[in-house]
Parts: sequence; C-alpha cells; structure tokens
Amino acid sequence: MPTVIEAHARTPEGKNANRRIRRSGRIPAVIYGRGKASVAVSVDPVVVWDILHSDAGRNTIFNVSVDGSAENPAMVKDFQRHPVKGNLLHVDLMEIAMDRRLVLAVNVELHGEAQGVKLEGGILDFVTRAVEIECLPTDIPESIRIDVGPLKINDYVRVRDLDLGEKVAILSEPDVVIVTVTPPVREEAPAEAAEAAEPEVAKKGKGEEGAAEESKGKKADSKKPESK
Repeated sequence: MPTVIEAHARTPEGKNANRRIRRSGRIPAVIYGRGKASVAVSVDPVVVWDILHSDAGRNTIFNVSVDGSAENPAMVKDFQRHPVKGNLLHVDLMEIAMDRRLVLAVNVELHGEAQGVKLEGGILDFVTRAVEIECLPTDIPESIRIDVGPLKINDYVRVRDLDLGEKVAILSEPDVVIVTVTPPVREEAPAEAAEAAEPEVAKKGKGEEGAAEESKGKKADSKKPESK
C-alpha cells in the first residue's frame, strides 16, 4: 500500500509565513498536476524524508491528499535542503497519471568485484551513475543493477549493453560509458629513478672537471716568463 502524504492548503505569504510553518514542524510545499493550477500546501517533512531515502528514492510513487480530499498518485519533483544542517526546507510534488509514460532518471548500482581490480590491480571507474528512461509509473525500476565481476582491465559497460525489458525505453545515448576498469597507475621505482639521474650527474661532474682543468691551464700559462 503506497505511502500517503497528508497536505494542508496554505496561502503563500512570503518568507515569514514559511518560517512559521517550519517552526510548527511542517515545511512549505507545492503540488503540480497536468492541466491543473499548482497548489501551495504544507507537509510533514519526516514522511517526505522517508520517501527520499527509500529504495526507489525520488522515483517512489505515493498518494497525496489535500485537507482530506481524494488521494492522487504523486512523485517528488524537486526539493530544497538547508545548506549546513541538511534538513528539508521545501518540496515540490507532482501528481501523475498511472496510464501516462514518464521520463525520469534511474540510479545505477554496481555489484560484485571486477576481475581487473581483484586480479590485475586495475581501478574501477564509475563514470555514469544514472540513466534516463521512459516508462509507465508501474514499470519504474528501483535501480539499474550491473554485475561488474567479469570486467577485466580496459573492459567497460555502455548504455547500449543494458537490458531493462520491453516496457522500459532507455533515452540516454547508447555510447555513454557507465563503468570501466582502467589500468593501474605505474609508479617509477626508486632504483629506476636513480639510474635515470646518474648520467646527468656524471655529465655535470665531467663538465666541472673540464672547467677545472681549463682553469688550471690558464693559471699555468699566466706564470710563464715573457720571452724577450
């Protein structure tokens, strides 16, 4: 049974009114609907928080009722959090029709340990963390699971490799890389670094020796008596 958000209608009156709503334990919200005027309401932030932190997150379908009116299916369209405390400040809700397809982003979840990481010391690079799809509300996947176990170094999974079934259309570009295993970063060994530096040191030393010999030669010449 879907969660129900009990909303209370409010009259938008600026920041002071919103502060009063928050002090009362609720937060300001707006409900949007296809072909309907938006409605300003207040809601319980705890219920919204639980929805956002559920398995489906922002793609969770719930019911919303305004002052005891009929319940309508809805989803979280957007929300605002306090930049420091992190608590919810405002939320936008969107009423949906269960027979209309939606365009939304679904998070990617990686499972397993890649062979290229475990056996070859490679690095798992999680490039794209969400994929855009289109489907009916009842067909929204909670997440897109990818098993990275078979991946070796330089292997990758692209959007084109995903199979979400016939009911879900993938809208993201097919060539977009989701995850790949890159080669390990090779660090230069101290011995190699020392060997690489030796020729330069030797060359520098030889140059200094040559300069010293040349200087001695000039001094010797300066001490020779002048021929008459």
